[in-house]
Amino acid sequence: MRKKGILIVTLALLLSNAMSGLDGTIINTALPSIISDLHGIQYMGWIVAVFLLGMAVVTPLWSKLGERIGNKRTHQIATLLFAIGSIFQALSSNIIFFLIARTVMGIGAGGMNTMPFIIYADLYTNLKERGKVIGYATASYSAASIIGPLIGGYIVDVFSWHWVFYINVPIALISILGIQFFFKDSKRSSTDEKIDYLGAVIMIVGLVTLLTGIQMIGTASLSLIIISIIIGLIFLIVLFKVEKKAADPIIPNRLLKNDPLVVNFLLFSLLWGAFVAFNIYIPMWAQGLLGVSALIGGVTQIPGSITNFMGSVAGPSMQEQLGKYRTVAFGTLAFLISFGVMILAGITTPFWFLLAAGAFEGIGIGLCFNVLQISVQDDAEKRDIPIATSFAYLLRILSQTFMSSIYGVILNHALVKGVDEAHGKISMAMLNKLSDSQTAGSLPKNLLPHMKQIMYGGLHNIMLLALALVIIALVLNAGIQLKMKKKINHLNMEQRQCSS
Repeated sequence: MRKKGILIVTLALLLSNAMSGLDGTIINTALPSIISDLHGIQYMGWIVAVFLLGMAVVTPLWSKLGERIGNKRTHQIATLLFAIGSIFQALSSNIIFFLIARTVMGIGAGGMNTMPFIIYADLYTNLKERGKVIGYATASYSAASIIGPLIGGYIVDVFSWHWVFYINVPIALISILGIQFFFKDSKRSSTDEKIDYLGAVIMIVGLVTLLTGIQMIGTASLSLIIISIIIGLIFLIVLFKVEKKAADPIIPNRLLKNDPLVVNFLLFSLLWGAFVAFNIYIPMWAQGLLGVSALIGGVTQIPGSITNFMGSVAGPSMQEQLGKYRTVAFGTLAFLISFGVMILAGITTPFWFLLAAGAFEGIGIGLCFNVLQISVQDDAEKRDIPIATSFAYLLRILSQTFMSSIYGVILNHALVKGVDEAHGKISMAMLNKLSDSQTAGSLPKNLLPHMKQIMYGGLHNIMLLALALVIIALVLNAGIQLKMKKKINHLNMEQRQCSS
């Protein structure tokens, strides 16, 4: 491909990242209105979980499909599914239809988000150039994240939440057409290896069963939850045994024997499990507790989007001077400050407090994502770059799915407990209205402090758990650095002994 073609294809792929950023911040801004209109505050965790679940169960399959039919067609199919899911979400009139449409959108997002990074590895073989492009991808995500809350908040306040999903459609079409006319896909190596259908089915069933069981915590019987989780774990254990015999496994076992890769995977999982708490629940904090509009609630996402870009730009330079794990450690410390600020925040905390916490959260994402993404591709064998890239994405999604389910359970438990203790004065329907500033005005003013205290209890506990994940990531990072330091000292000692 010529430079012009590579540039146009890169821009088309960057639109995928922009759509991710746009959808993420718009849905978070519109979520209070959606759950209020569709009467779905009890399904708050499901709205997030089904999207992440759709991404999780098919992410490794998208990279395998790319190996079979080409990365070009695979990316186009995924983007088309994303657009279709957006349209049907906009047309939703009840929470069940909305959840189904969001699942379809999530399936498309799994390929639309992971395929560009696989294609970048083909287009940019030089790691420095690829690092810059991934930085641009972060920038496009951040730019869309900045615009998203403003657009989403304006649309929700002036029109309705239904319209926020139509924005994805023209962007998706431009991306598909740009890829169609300018991307010359690399030739697929001919293979007679049988497609691992058995592994694919076992993986999907295992993940769906496991994550559904987790999501039912607090809403279903304990026996059903335990059975679902155990069945899911059994399927995943069987998967690893089946993959040992597969000619072309969905997830090669050798990935988990690569120690640097495993560390990258763990750090990704811990940090993104914490990140999803801030991304989802801070707009609700602003609208439900501080009583701001959807537009102003969306503004809480803007400082993080700006500092995300700043961190992604500074990350490569810091990595050259400090090394991979120290750079990630600085990003993790930024996460620690962000959630520490939210732990100290109270019901009457000023709005700027949320903005400050968001700024630190963005720095953490910017510093950690680019460094870990490049590390995954650099630490993997050349043949494993596509599957390692998609597997890292899968683990991030699994972590977000798992933690969003847990966060939803924590919030729902606090709401149910608060309603029970109110002895009929406060209902779940009233808490639904509290989450949306447009409907909160109709609530009895004398009960507002009590309702806000109920919601605050759930949100505060969510931030505590996210902080715990960040601390674990920091301890893991410190342990790895200490181990590397001991290894280097041991090698230096051996060299000195050989010299003497």
